[in-house]
Amino acid sequence: MNSKVILVARILLGLIFTVFGLNKLIGFMDPPPMDGPAGAFMGAMGATGYFFAFLGIVEAATGILLLIGKYTRLATIVLLPVTINIALFHLVLAPAGGVPGYLSLILNIVLVIAYKDDYEGLLK
Repeated sequence: MNSKVILVARILLGLIFTVFGLNKLIGFMDPPPMDGPAGAFMGAMGATGYFFAFLGIVEAATGILLLIGKYTRLATIVLLPVTINIALFHLVLAPAGGVPGYLSLILNIVLVIAYKDDYEGLLK
């Protein structure tokens, strides 16, 4: 795969998760209002008292790793279930505003494919 495509995907995914991960920890952007099943789901996750803080730490840490280019294969694999869940959340519960989530999943898949040879040992 073209190294420029990999670099752009890595930087974009790193920016997305650094910003949104830090937002979960610091709260500099208000979340959009949600009702119905999407609101119930987000309310339940918030009610745990730990989930969004933990998710924010994971997102910010992996985003920073992608931005600085360290442990990128690990960060990419750690983010894969996160990006799948974000895309599914928007696909099933909150279709409006799903573009950033779908973009994150696409960027993550691009990186997984780019690094696929490095994951060979995990699949044996």
